[in-house]
Amino acid sequence: MELTQVPFHRQDDFLCGPASLAMVFNAAGISSATVESLTPMVYLPGRQGSLQAEMLGATRRVGLVAYPLAPRLEDVLREVAAGTPVVVLLNLALKLIPVWHYAVIVGYDLEKREVIVRSAKRERDEWSFSFLEYFWQESGYWSMLALPPGRLPATAREPDVVTAVAALEQAGRLAEAREAYRALLARWPESLIGLIGLGNVEYALKDLAAAEQAFRRASEAHPQSAIAFNNRAHVLAILGRLADAEAVARTAVSLGGPSLPETRKTLEAILAQRKQP
Repeated sequence: MELTQVPFHRQDDFLCGPASLAMVFNAAGISSATVESLTPMVYLPGRQGSLQAEMLGATRRVGLVAYPLAPRLEDVLREVAAGTPVVVLLNLALKLIPVWHYAVIVGYDLEKREVIVRSAKRERDEWSFSFLEYFWQESGYWSMLALPPGRLPATAREPDVVTAVAALEQAGRLAEAREAYRALLARWPESLIGLIGLGNVEYALKDLAAAEQAFRRASEAHPQSAIAFNNRAHVLAILGRLADAEAVARTAVSLGGPSLPETRKTLEAILAQRKQP
């Protein structure tokens, strides 16, 4: 199994981070990504390298979903089998004096117990599973994917996908976050955070009807969620459906909980609006 279509970028002068990202970004459809364009986003001259936080953040800034994998080789192989190259972080030296290095796994051979890797100046290298795991362990077996927003990982777990998509939203990539939330909800239709997140993104993108629909789905699937009712009431009020907004806001208040001050504020605003001539 080998993803031969994944391009190769040489990793020179401590630039294994941007080079690895350029490879997986290209594979995910960002053809403009190069080592040169990504270096300012992730390379830290003082550390002569790139930290995991910068790698994840840069992925979100270009509109891709950054998804850290569980720390096990099985998940890496499953993702490669599904067509996704995987960035791994290795320590090539001693624990006390580490030499950190990013590489991209693009294939494997189960009979030979080897992975196929793009690393340093080698477009195609073959490492035994034991070789990989020995140098990989010091990073806590850290690895990541860079995915188009409409695609879920083969090893997707709902809480981790929710976290990854919410981080994309927080990075300001709203259109991509909307697509990613929709993909998440296609797999887990009743995900509360997914529905609230989709509603928030639709609201930010000024599609109020879609936002109301998302919050309504959330309140129907989670009738104890005051936040779902509160958000829906707010959007209904903006849409001018004040009677519906009041009823939904009263439900939010009746649910109490930590959000009670906010739900009361929403209800009061709706009542004040209804009193206006």
